[in-house]
Amino acid sequence: MRERGDNERLSTIGYAILVVIGAVGIIAVGAVAPGCIKLLGYALRYQSQKRYYINKVVQRCINRGLLIRKKTSQGIQLRLTPRGQEILKLYEVEKLSIKKPKRWDKKFRVIIFDIKEKRRGIRNRLRLWLTHLGFVRLQQSVWVYPYECQEVVTLLKAHFHVGKDILYLTVESIENDKWIRERFNLS
Repeated sequence: MRERGDNERLSTIGYAILVVIGAVGIIAVGAVAPGCIKLLGYALRYQSQKRYYINKVVQRCINRGLLIRKKTSQGIQLRLTPRGQEILKLYEVEKLSIKKPKRWDKKFRVIIFDIKEKRRGIRNRLRLWLTHLGFVRLQQSVWVYPYECQEVVTLLKAHFHVGKDILYLTVESIENDKWIRERFNLS
């Protein structure tokens, strides 16, 4: 599921470079090509092609405002920009999934949100994400899921900056829940 426009997509190598720089904080340009190649396991035919391609991707990230190149006494360094950090967060949110345990604990997780009309875009994107993650809508702003998912909900709250507008509940029963159990194939 993608939230950004087509012009925001990164190649696998571009994403990996952002992840490496995001994890390290700063990386010396001289070390980018060999370090990234080993971390990425990217198999191009010749070593010079690997360096050329990675340098090209790094330059593309700089041109798009995702990285900053700084010249220091230690050499040239790369650093993530705030925009680069946001793009990296989007990729991390895209990887969200909820692991299903072997056995259901006979409890439902209910998400209730009250996001104001002026933030309708965020509210609609949140609904899309809840659908994408497998939640079922009980009412317009009330969604249910049968398995533990508090970590994922916390990440969504942080991503959309709606922490106080969303409530996470663990409930033991929901009236007339037969259709919910059938929807999730629960016994």
